[in-house]
Amino acid sequence: MRFQRQGGVFMHVTSLPGPHGIGDLGGGARDFLDFLDRANQSLWQFCPLGPTSQAHGNSPYQSFSAFAGNPLLVSLDRLEERGLLTEAELSGEEFDDHHVDYGHVASFKRDRLRTAFERFDPTDEYREFCEREASWLDGYALFMALKHEFEGALWTTWPHEVKTRDPEALERYREELADEIAYRKFVQHTFDRQWRDLRAYANERGIQLVGDLPIYVALDSADVWTAPDAFRLDENNEPTVVAGVPPNPQDDGQRWGNPLYDWDRLRENGYDWWLDRLDRLFDLVDVTRIDHFKGFDEYWAIDADSDWAGDGQWVDAPGHDFFETVERELGELPFIVEDLGFLDEGLVELRDRFEFPGMRVPQYADWCEAGHMYQPMHYPDNVVGYTSTHDTDTVVGYYQDLGPQQTDCLHYNLGVDGSNINWSMIEAVWNSEAVMAFTTMQDLLGLDSHARFNTPGTAEGNWGWRVTRDGFEDSVADELASLTDIYIR
Repeated sequence: MRFQRQGGVFMHVTSLPGPHGIGDLGGGARDFLDFLDRANQSLWQFCPLGPTSQAHGNSPYQSFSAFAGNPLLVSLDRLEERGLLTEAELSGEEFDDHHVDYGHVASFKRDRLRTAFERFDPTDEYREFCEREASWLDGYALFMALKHEFEGALWTTWPHEVKTRDPEALERYREELADEIAYRKFVQHTFDRQWRDLRAYANERGIQLVGDLPIYVALDSADVWTAPDAFRLDENNEPTVVAGVPPNPQDDGQRWGNPLYDWDRLRENGYDWWLDRLDRLFDLVDVTRIDHFKGFDEYWAIDADSDWAGDGQWVDAPGHDFFETVERELGELPFIVEDLGFLDEGLVELRDRFEFPGMRVPQYADWCEAGHMYQPMHYPDNVVGYTSTHDTDTVVGYYQDLGPQQTDCLHYNLGVDGSNINWSMIEAVWNSEAVMAFTTMQDLLGLDSHARFNTPGTAEGNWGWRVTRDGFEDSVADELASLTDIYIR
């Protein structure tokens, strides 16, 4: 799929302004879309939308489901408008406008979501949703009800008959936990309804939503528990190999721990699990970024019994056959791909065969090397340029840590003195040949490292940054709109 030359802003939903401690699908999201509209932007990119776990630091890349929405993103104000909550129930609680306290937010929101559920009378719309999404919703709702029943324990530690999905045991729990299952379905219906309203609001303003597809799912997820045949598990439904990347001269590699797919069995079944996943995703977003695209070409399989990333081997993945099947079954492939750090021949050939735009981030540039691929002036057209991402520092933070030689070379290459480095970098990316250009809200506001969203390899202090409505200034929108007009985005 060929994209038009466009510009946009990358900011996760949790970072939006809102009254209950976290960005949600209510008024703050619409204020942000209005800001994008004033700034003449046509893209909003965000991280995965699935339910997160405090055990994984609330990372959106370690979710309980690849299909479900995060209950913490549900707007309580919208539930009040429907008469399911009262103004008094939503007042009297103090929250930080600049940072998400996930424990506080989760306690507050889940209590109110349960109150709303108790007042909810199922409608035809709700029943149609449950029927339409039954292929994933039934398993997810039962999984979460069982998580609640077993006090949050990892599903591989559940009673054997439940862990291995004995039909009689599952039917017994469906009956015993019927109310909890219904609550989980209500929350997903509410998320789905609010998301579709928000997407319509965006599309009315000519703004497309850019989602994120982590190639792997979390072990502690409804995905693995409900579809064990899609993964490389043993007779007890536990992983035999897990995902990661191998050691190299710069580091010791990474053991991520996600279960790996049984690609042979998936191929035999026409990749049905993946088709269901992508069909659901494209029902919610217009474009999707594939995280760790390398894994569709080949993947690093680490022995599940080992804690060392080096205990693995490269295994071929069915990239060409997979994407040909997806294209045949679902139509156009509106993908952009994360190809940072693994630009070998196999990945490049797979990426270019389907004309997927890769990523370019100037923070990875060697500014003193002529023609370096991450310098914006050398971006080809079929790439996506970012000033920064969820995994990098802000532009200002990056610049402040840059050594003197690289700083001098950056100034020379961009023709700037560094006095307004965030806007200099935004202009350089907007001026590039990249078909899409993204900046972040932090870079638009010129914020330093204190506003960094995530530091890979760390478990604490991530995913918390938030913007306030004051950040959606007309002057910022006007400046971005001007660059967008000059560079025809």
